[in-house]
Amino acid sequence: MNLRKLRVVVAALMLVAATLLFLDFTGTAHRLLGWVAKVQLLPAILAVNVGVVAVLVVLTLLFGRLYCSVICPLGLMQDLFARLGRKAKKNRYAYSPAKNGLRYGFLALFIALMVAGVGQIAAWIAPYSAFGRIVSTLFAPLWQFANNGLAWVAERMNSYAFYSVDVWWKGGAIFAVALVTLLVVGVLAWRNGRSWCNTVCPVGTVLGFLARFSWLRPVINTEKCNGCGLCARNCKAACINQKPHEIDLSRCVVCFNCIDKCKQGAISYEPRKKAEKTTDKGDASRRRFLTLTALLAGTAVAEAKRQKVDGGLAVIVDKKNPERKTPLVPAGARSWKNFTQHCTACQLCVSACPNQVLRPSMGVMTLLQPEMGYEKGYCRPECTKCSEVCPTGAIRPITREEKSSEQIGRAVWVKENCLPASEGVKCDNCARHCPTGAIRMVEHDGKRIPAIDTEKCIGCGACENLCPARPFSAIYVEGNQQHRTL
Repeated sequence: MNLRKLRVVVAALMLVAATLLFLDFTGTAHRLLGWVAKVQLLPAILAVNVGVVAVLVVLTLLFGRLYCSVICPLGLMQDLFARLGRKAKKNRYAYSPAKNGLRYGFLALFIALMVAGVGQIAAWIAPYSAFGRIVSTLFAPLWQFANNGLAWVAERMNSYAFYSVDVWWKGGAIFAVALVTLLVVGVLAWRNGRSWCNTVCPVGTVLGFLARFSWLRPVINTEKCNGCGLCARNCKAACINQKPHEIDLSRCVVCFNCIDKCKQGAISYEPRKKAEKTTDKGDASRRRFLTLTALLAGTAVAEAKRQKVDGGLAVIVDKKNPERKTPLVPAGARSWKNFTQHCTACQLCVSACPNQVLRPSMGVMTLLQPEMGYEKGYCRPECTKCSEVCPTGAIRPITREEKSSEQIGRAVWVKENCLPASEGVKCDNCARHCPTGAIRMVEHDGKRIPAIDTEKCIGCGACENLCPARPFSAIYVEGNQQHRTL
């Protein structure tokens, strides 16, 4: 098997694994393939996962931008679109000079947004986050529809190999964002190959700097080259300048297309020769790289430090999410501030949540980052799925015991909405279903109304979800800025 075929096989397996993380609703994929999310570069930096970051840096210094062509799911998705474009027209690429102004501009903007603490905006161009939004918003509902179709067929065959699940469309605005992202990335890849990676993507730009010094690299043998230009016309990174026989290593994603297409065997993947004398231009590039890398690393360290210190026939009206002064964030997030600073809005926790408690936010300051709501379900004390799959440290891994004692918010009673208080109806749903015993019914003016012990309440939302009052529950959970341990 040649290098290109080997890369394609490994890349295909990685793309399938990354996609299943966002489609699977059984939890099986997360248990087996959760490491795929952990080895993505930006999530590893935000989680201060030094081991993963070090491995990826060494991988790039040894082999070039192999990360972009084997590990990054958005890069692999671009290859699918580029392949469709190549079928429409073969040998269609051409060399183009690097658009360094745009590359550095997007990277500087990304770092500035991260330093300013508005990572949710920076996440719009983060590769893993963009891929997650596309799959979980556009493809997951189709996957769920297909599953329900199989469940319907299996049920009529007296089989329970499949079971129906709720199909969740995440809203028009979120759908539009995911669709626009897919169209932009897809059209760029279909027309020009890896334009997104080498112009917009901040991860690609950082790895491009490292790849300039890679040990293994594609090299053109000028004695064997006959000037046919097949290598340049099949380079999806547009980085082969065939006339002077130069390859821009900062943009090369090590796809091996050039080696596979060269009929003269003039291109080989080999260790670099003794370093040539460094030019002033090279020194400037290195200084720029070190400055930007130090800024990015400083952001990660600052984040880590901040994290440590901180049966009737009546129409049923759908529940509405109440206005909360402080948004709810999952147990393990430690605080609302820590969560918003580390979250890249990849939507992996949204896909993994079995009770549909997490959904993308449409708030201005938390756009597309997950938020909690209890209209569809409540956050069960025994469930720790979101903490298990989060790759960035926005939700730290916790045990069931730790979750049962972490207060993410506290229940608040609204007398006007309560059926026993306003209509004299007997109801004790909130008290009966509270898993921590924080709610009990007491006599008041001849009516039994709920009383809340905030020292026992963990903010799971069982009371809010199961309250029969519509459209707003008589009890809702107000979030804590800083989570408490009870």
